[in-house]
Amino acid sequence: MAVLKLERWNFAIGDGQPLVVMAGLNVLEDEGLALETALHLHGVCADLGLPFVFKASFDKANRSSIRSYRGPGLTEGLGILARVKAKFDVPIVTDVHEIYQVEAVAELADIVQIPAFLCRQTDLVIAAAKATDRAGGLLHVKKGQFLAPWDCKNILDKIREATDRDFTILCERGVSFGYNNLVVDMLGIEGMKLLGAPVTIDATHAVQLPGADPRSNSASTGGRRSGVPLLAKAAVAAGADGVFLEFHPEPDKARCDGPSCLPLEGARDLLVTLKAIHTLVQPA
Repeated sequence: MAVLKLERWNFAIGDGQPLVVMAGLNVLEDEGLALETALHLHGVCADLGLPFVFKASFDKANRSSIRSYRGPGLTEGLGILARVKAKFDVPIVTDVHEIYQVEAVAELADIVQIPAFLCRQTDLVIAAAKATDRAGGLLHVKKGQFLAPWDCKNILDKIREATDRDFTILCERGVSFGYNNLVVDMLGIEGMKLLGAPVTIDATHAVQLPGADPRSNSASTGGRRSGVPLLAKAAVAAGADGVFLEFHPEPDKARCDGPSCLPLEGARDLLVTLKAIHTLVQPA
């Protein structure tokens, strides 16, 4: 499997590389919260020698309810992300939902993310791939909740045919299992890696209970926060090259997916454990 790099950041992901940490907020709420979260996570990852990429969405376009908070939007959101990037000198990952967003996002984000629900939207995937290729970044494509691991070959083929380059990271985030439930098959980690791409685990979204938050009478997504560390540890043990995690200083007050995100104060303990597991399972 090829190792993917961001030369500007001395960043690499893949076999034989340190465990990559893509972590931050689910959605941008305000600049102060973004800076607070980035400061804490950057410090923890620096202490542990783990590559850190700050993540946050400027828009959550696939909320359950039209009344749900979506974020500050493209212009204001990219401005906040730009200031986080400049202040802490860290790479950024954020997601796109519409073709008109891809150029502006690829100009700022070092890793452009395709959401799981949109991973088969050919025009969006190709537009994001071409913009990211021109900017010299990487793509992070979440496997849809409706796809088998080997189905990701078609996604990779689209990107390779459009750009003639391998620069895609695949992300496992669970598959629909009956109503309002997701499960993660850890055999899928190896299955996706065999396609020639590094693989991350989105442990926070994988514990979601889609459309099943009793607090909003099913107008938002529920979650099982206690399961996030379990899935992250299992996925790293199964060979994941990176983790995608969402934190909040007060998870129960988070404006999106609070039941699935972790308390910021617990980041160090979890990442210490994940690093130790990753070290044990690295190929000799």
